[in-house]
Amino acid sequence: MRSRCVVLSVLSLSVMILFSSPSMATSETGVASVYSDEPTANGEYAHASALTAAHRTLPFGTKVKVTNLETGRFVIVRINDRGPYIKGRIIDLTPAGAKAIGSSGLAKVALTVL
Repeated sequence: MRSRCVVLSVLSLSVMILFSSPSMATSETGVASVYSDEPTANGEYAHASALTAAHRTLPFGTKVKVTNLETGRFVIVRINDRGPYIKGRIIDLTPAGAKAIGSSGLAKVALTVL
């Protein structure tokens, strides 16, 4: 009986870890846009030269790999703001982040949470 309880406990814990893992739902595709020179939701400033970004739901401080699906170029940015609030857009990059992936406006991208 005791060994059955231990097995069930280990199994339950394994399932909880599996489904709470950051690898679940860490990828997203959509359109990236560019923004800068304004205060951010976490109190910082969106400097054009910073590798930061806005995302609607990811926690502040989250590192995200943003890959341009046309060029294959990628950049790692830190989430420090909320947005974008335009349908179809999934991330707002600073000009430095956009330049790193070969974009100066809108780009089809894939996001991977690191």
